[in-house]
Amino acid sequence: MKKFFKYSLYGLIYLIVIIFMAIMFIVTTANAELIKPNTTIKPDQVVLIQLNGLRKNDEPNVDSGIKQTWEFAHPLNKKYTGPLPEFMNMLKSESYNMLLNHIDNNIVEVFRSNNKLGFEVTILGKDKNYYKFQWVVEKYYKEGPLKDCWLTTMVSNPISLGSSI
Repeated sequence: MKKFFKYSLYGLIYLIVIIFMAIMFIVTTANAELIKPNTTIKPDQVVLIQLNGLRKNDEPNVDSGIKQTWEFAHPLNKKYTGPLPEFMNMLKSESYNMLLNHIDNNIVEVFRSNNKLGFEVTILGKDKNYYKFQWVVEKYYKEGPLKDCWLTTMVSNPISLGSSI
C-alpha cells in the first residue's frame, strides 16, 4: 500500500511538471510569432507585415495582428496612439475596424525620400467594400534596438471607395 501511494505521488508530480511545461511553452511561443523590426526589413515589407497581421488578426491568438502592427509603429506614433490597449481600441473603432480581418490588400509606393516612403494602401474589407489609406514609414535614427529600422509613422483615415459587388 505504501508503494502505491509513493508511485501515485510520483505520477502526480510528473503530471504537474508536464502541464506546467506545456503552459510555459504556450505562453512563450505566443509572442514568438511576432516579427520584430530589424535593419534587413525593407519599407514595403513593413507595410506588408502589418497588413498581413491585421488581415489575420486573431491568428495565432486573439489580436495578434494588432500586436504585430504595434511592433512596427514608430515611437512617436506610439506616443500618440498608445499605449497598446488604446491602440487596440483605436483599431477596433469604426474608423479603422475595416483593417481587421480584411479580405485582400494592395500596396503602391507613391513617394520616396532618403528616410521616408509613402504608400497608397487599398484594402477589401470583410464588408466587401474597398478602402484607401495613406501609409508612411520612416527610418529610425536614434540609438537603440530600433536604429536604422523602418517604422510606420502615419496611417491616414480611410477613404471609402465603395462596394466590390
